[in-house]
Amino acid sequence: MFRLPEPAFRRKALVSAMMCATVPALAVAQENDPATLQVLEVSAERGQTPSEFTESYAPEATTTSLKMELSHRETPQAVTVVTRKQMDDFARNDINDVLEGTTGVTVESVETDRTYYTSRGFDINNFQYDGVGLPAVYDNVQGELDTAFFDRVEVLRGANGLMTGSGNPAATVNFIRKRPTADTNASVAVTAGSWDKKRIVGDVSGSVSESGKVRGRVVAGYEDKDSYLDRYSNEKQMFYGVVEADLTDTTLLTLGHAIQSSDTDSPLWGALPLFYTDGTATDFARSTSTASDWSYWDNTQHNSFVELQQELAGGWRAKGTVFRLENDSESELFYQYGTPDPDTGEGLLAYPSQYDLNSEQWVVDAYATGPFDLANRTHELVVGASWSRSETVDESRYGQGIGDPLPPLNEWDGNYPRPTFDNGVAGSDWTDRETATYAAARWTLTDSLTAITGLRLTWLDNKGTSYGNSKETSYDAVETPYAGLIYDINDNHSVYASYTEIFSPQTELDINRDRLDPIDGVNYELGLKSEFREDRINTTVALFQVEQKNVAEAAGTYDDGTQDVYYRAVDGLESQGVELEIVGDVTDRIQLFAGYTFVDIEDADGNDAKSFVPEHLAQLRGIWKVPGVDGLELGSQIRWQSEISQEQGVATTGPNAGTTIVTEQDAYAVVDVMASYDFARNWNATLNVNNVTDEKYIESLKKFGASAQGFYGEPANASLTVSWVY
Repeated sequence: MFRLPEPAFRRKALVSAMMCATVPALAVAQENDPATLQVLEVSAERGQTPSEFTESYAPEATTTSLKMELSHRETPQAVTVVTRKQMDDFARNDINDVLEGTTGVTVESVETDRTYYTSRGFDINNFQYDGVGLPAVYDNVQGELDTAFFDRVEVLRGANGLMTGSGNPAATVNFIRKRPTADTNASVAVTAGSWDKKRIVGDVSGSVSESGKVRGRVVAGYEDKDSYLDRYSNEKQMFYGVVEADLTDTTLLTLGHAIQSSDTDSPLWGALPLFYTDGTATDFARSTSTASDWSYWDNTQHNSFVELQQELAGGWRAKGTVFRLENDSESELFYQYGTPDPDTGEGLLAYPSQYDLNSEQWVVDAYATGPFDLANRTHELVVGASWSRSETVDESRYGQGIGDPLPPLNEWDGNYPRPTFDNGVAGSDWTDRETATYAAARWTLTDSLTAITGLRLTWLDNKGTSYGNSKETSYDAVETPYAGLIYDINDNHSVYASYTEIFSPQTELDINRDRLDPIDGVNYELGLKSEFREDRINTTVALFQVEQKNVAEAAGTYDDGTQDVYYRAVDGLESQGVELEIVGDVTDRIQLFAGYTFVDIEDADGNDAKSFVPEHLAQLRGIWKVPGVDGLELGSQIRWQSEISQEQGVATTGPNAGTTIVTEQDAYAVVDVMASYDFARNWNATLNVNNVTDEKYIESLKKFGASAQGFYGEPANASLTVSWVY
């Protein structure tokens, strides 16, 4: 196990240095501004090229860590970018698919329609849209978030409190939306696949005025599919519209709105029991489902934004964003709890419930960025402020029939009378407010050495109740400093180091339904980044260490029948490891993405922690343009993880009575293949076959104790997509 060195500076000294370094730079920048204004070009030519037009696995730049467009080697943290080409090649149509193929990220599908994400051993709850951070409401995602609206997805691993407000050491996921183009572009893609899957997505973009100063784009789609799971089906409808206008040669206004619904029949609420009363492991058919035939879970997301961007003198740029995100969830669900008998399969009990959730988030963010001269060198500065408000209301209504005995799962067909949901009501109603200011500077110390310093000040105010308990908390001017150093060894290689402090308010509740105190700690990272073949190949080697206090750890489930998990605070949790990644055009005919992660997680006593997170994780995918056959591409991807386990409870019968039950999932690999062929001008057909070896595996072991349940991943399946592109 490696240990990164202790920092050579104390926190207060670091904060003071950053304040001194960044604030005076504003005045310096103003003194050096020339009088001329830069011309703002239309979107298709402004800034970096969208990944959908590069047809490459390698990105040009990212904006997740700072509100500056930084290249691969200019960012002192590990970043993975899943481009549009990667998503299309392997039919990665929802965010779960995308993140499953991202270095160091595990997708914890505890149920069909509720998912957690982890990185470096911690839950991911930092999400951005086009670089604008969203405050965390819950630590999970409900429903399916489709990728049709996105040009790429950036995943910055490690803490990113400078721009998100929450220094969570897991990762930040940044969804980069598709934007209008000046030229007319259009596409239609139709998909048919296993389990009666049907999907169609249309995308039209171009100028809507003769001058080209007003441009628009519309993406719309529909998907309907059954499942390998008994009775399960899902229907998605999606629409995204965006308009941008050049108000002047230097002023750009953008307005957009997206709506997506994900409606599910017979979803899993909870999942399959993983062990019998005697402690032996269950082994059900992959199609087995605990859902009733009347249950449903409908999720709708509304996403609206307004942006105003102004080019200023001297290469400076100012941008303001107003962003609204609303999530509505309505459900009538059926949960089966208890532990089955190994001989009869009996022992499971019914728990029907009705659950509604509405969360509305408003974010206002404004910043300015640009160069300034100091000591005969040009540096870069970003200063900004943000405000957000999150309002959350949920309500649980419990149904009659709680505790009714159920037949064994091998006889269960979902036939259970829909009850009246009048057996009690409970819920939450709370509001979170956050105000922040931030500043960061990129210092060109020498021709080869660059430093990044930054500081965020955050004010938090939370009010309301959750299931009868107060959620009131308040924090003033919380400091989150950041420091990074990059040294260019030569034209191809750079070494970097970064340090940031962690302050992360938690959404998890303790046994009394009170919020846990915020996490605090530090995040260190050292790495080597390289570029080859004229920047067409990027590689990263990263060493990381995270030290945290007051970390949420699942401690059990409430005895009110909701099966919601409650948490306790754990001190001294440490995570350390290494990440390797290579992405890009290996040759003119081969594009490749490969990632590997090793992570070791320990508690304050040096014992292994979070055993449900794989110690080793690897992804490999690539395509080959077949010589001699124009338009033919063949590809494959492999996702492999080492064994995982979870302590689940205590055996109550048989010779193992009284012993601890440990559920294990052996190491496994999932292999997918694809073939794509341009069979006519503007026409393409792509065949995707997933899990070709028909591997059987449990999706997640994150749940434990009374809620120790899981379900199996998809068996072998296939889809065919025919697309027309203009």
